[in-house]
Amino acid sequence: MAATRGILMASLVLGLIAATNPAAAQKKYDPGASDSEIKIGNIMPYSGPLSAYALIGRTQAAFFTKINAEGGVNGRKINFISYDDGFSPPKTVEQARKLVESDEVLLIFQSLGTPTNNAIRPYMNAKKVPQLFVATGATQFGDRKNFPWTMGWQPTYQTEGRIYAKYILQNLPQGKIGVLYQNDDSGRDYLKGLHDGLGEEATKRMIVAELPYEPTDPTVDRQIVTLKTMGADVFFNEASPKFAAQAIKRAAEIGWKPVQFLASISNSVGSVLKPAGLEASTGILSTNYLKDATDPTWKDDPALKEWTAFMDKYFPEGDKSSTFSVYGYLTAQTMVQVLRQCGDELTRENVMKQAANLKDLELGMLLPGIKINTGPADYFPVEQMQMSRFNGDHGELFGPVIGGEIGTQ
Repeated sequence: MAATRGILMASLVLGLIAATNPAAAQKKYDPGASDSEIKIGNIMPYSGPLSAYALIGRTQAAFFTKINAEGGVNGRKINFISYDDGFSPPKTVEQARKLVESDEVLLIFQSLGTPTNNAIRPYMNAKKVPQLFVATGATQFGDRKNFPWTMGWQPTYQTEGRIYAKYILQNLPQGKIGVLYQNDDSGRDYLKGLHDGLGEEATKRMIVAELPYEPTDPTVDRQIVTLKTMGADVFFNEASPKFAAQAIKRAAEIGWKPVQFLASISNSVGSVLKPAGLEASTGILSTNYLKDATDPTWKDDPALKEWTAFMDKYFPEGDKSSTFSVYGYLTAQTMVQVLRQCGDELTRENVMKQAANLKDLELGMLLPGIKINTGPADYFPVEQMQMSRFNGDHGELFGPVIGGEIGTQ
């Protein structure tokens, strides 16, 4: 009887503590979260053929350092654990397991690449660990029904392909299109968008060649020479940074002067167009959804000044002429917003719930009119783009912001 009274007394005391301190009662944590820390995992190609994208991971690390210096998120410091996979899917699987099972992160954020994310998606969903804001625009990463723990961030490649198709039909209706694409789901997504946008008849009539390359190839020189030989006067360069730069440079070297469209994944002035040669890159068309720091349109923009101050203080060695630095900044901002919305309920389930509940999130380095939105049926936070043209030593926007018409498969 005395033992029973003791249990009842203890329960009453705990109840009184909870009543006087509701925040303490409401705190919920999964592995990777505590009163003082939030562990976030990340996988980037710091080495290998896509190492140009390493700038994204380094920018994100710098931004989280800034957040920690300012007191963290709801009083908790972010522990950002980022590993290299060399853009090798087996290595990505190894690193994901290490992050989840050894480091015990709350989530994996912004792992980069289509084949690499595909390699870990079944594991992440089986473990019910968020695979959040993956750094790829492949359409399958918005498949909430079959993979509810995986979410994209940027506009899909199919959307972008449709935008280029629309522009070509309106402005180059007699064009002969040659395509260079990466031989994986990302490249095939771009092709599908282009085909869908052109329509069946125009696809057959206008596309003269679609040439793939492997990320392990040394160069794409052969493909560029072939596209010229086949008479293409419109060139869709759907390549990752290293190969996109090679293609632009090689086209100039052999005197091939098509109208060039460059996929947004490689339209960075600093990381692609400078290595390719600024003169060779002049006139290239692309799409954007974020502000290009080289575009004089934004020279007096408060958001650009804020980003520049961040880069100067926290990432002074970073490349301010690369959109990859802006991309890393924006994705990290989005991640922080999700964590803020989580409050003291830092469970994996609530992370996904809050990630799927972003409403009209305005981030200064997104183009005007573009906001981040997610909902029950929508795992594509950014859904609009704007056409841009490279002019000499900077990018320049033109035309209206175009809606994405994005949907899950």
